[in-house]
Amino acid sequence: MQIFVDADACPVVGIVEEIAEKYHIAVTLLCDTNHEMHSEYSQVIVVGAGADAVDYKLISLCHKGDIVVSQDYGVAAMALGKDAFAIHQSGKWYTDANIDQMLMERHLNKKARRASGKCHGKGPKKRTDEDDDRFRQSFETMIRKALGDIPKE
Repeated sequence: MQIFVDADACPVVGIVEEIAEKYHIAVTLLCDTNHEMHSEYSQVIVVGAGADAVDYKLISLCHKGDIVVSQDYGVAAMALGKDAFAIHQSGKWYTDANIDQMLMERHLNKKARRASGKCHGKGPKKRTDEDDDRFRQSFETMIRKALGDIPKE
């Protein structure tokens, strides 16, 4: 098992590395050429800055049983299609049961923004310690499930 992180502007890289090191799991951080990233623990792969280049590289490396950390629902859907685990930086798990609805909501929201002429909202709210704690707990639970420490439903 490996952990792959869509690391462009990902606020939980440090938490991912901390927990992965505890369980002795390899981590690969993927970013584009617009982001400079270094890590003492993880392998860093820098991909060209083309649209979705990081996403496609991540999915090409991902295999069954791996864990993908991404805020991109499309990446999560492709990871699930490869029987990998996928988690959002909020700690929410992407699953076969919720991914279709999430993709549909994303599509409808994008359509509504285009119709209203608004391209950008206010942006995400400031990340809190509680957000980090929620992710930490959820991510460690996912690792334990992927390792078989927690039985599958």
